[in-house]
Amino acid sequence: MAQSVKVIFSVLFMFSSFLVAARPPGDTAKTAQKTVYLFSGLGADSSIFMNLKLPGYHKVYISWIPALPNESLTQYAGRIKSLITVENPYIIGLSFGGIIAVEVSKQIRVEKMVLISSVRTKSELNRVQFFFMKMGIYRIIPRSLIKRTNFLTYRYFGARSPYDKKALTELLRNTDVSFFRWALKEIAYWDNKEAPERTIQIHGTTDRVISSKLLHPDYRIKGGGHLMVFNKADTISKIIMNYFRD
Repeated sequence: MAQSVKVIFSVLFMFSSFLVAARPPGDTAKTAQKTVYLFSGLGADSSIFMNLKLPGYHKVYISWIPALPNESLTQYAGRIKSLITVENPYIIGLSFGGIIAVEVSKQIRVEKMVLISSVRTKSELNRVQFFFMKMGIYRIIPRSLIKRTNFLTYRYFGARSPYDKKALTELLRNTDVSFFRWALKEIAYWDNKEAPERTIQIHGTTDRVISSKLLHPDYRIKGGGHLMVFNKADTISKIIMNYFRD
């Protein structure tokens, strides 16, 4: 009897071992995935990253939360970091989202960070643009100018193809004007002087929103405009994957 029980347990153990070994690769890959948080730009949502391919990484898109009156970028980052629920996260920040990502990285430890069409420090911003922002120009920018596209906005954002133009039109249409104005004001007063660690910067040579002339990015994308994460996603995806794997 004891021998029979031993045989039965041996068979069950062997069978369970086969089940574990035969587990679909997708399950194993899923548990091994690292989490990367993505911060979009002003007026943009997660759709701006739709062409970015990061196999093996679980992507979490950070949604903008309403800003409080007179809240600084540092204070805002202190609240939005609560949406990051894993330790030592990977972060990708696009444009304004890159600035917030820099502020977040000063408050929590980040494993690796990528800034796309964005800046590391205040010195990389166009001083003339933000001088006028300090003068309060952001208050009088018409809603129609913020939420609608025309040939000037297409040129400014580097939207050339009908596909790009359609995407930009949709993004601007969904822009929260109050949040947009708050962000312009706070960027003008942003005072970060220290470049974040464990960070690479990817920038386009034809970006008109944030000129590449003041930047020394790790990677320059030839012909890339401010929407290059959308229309040059294959190139950017390869750079990010190589960096994350190092």
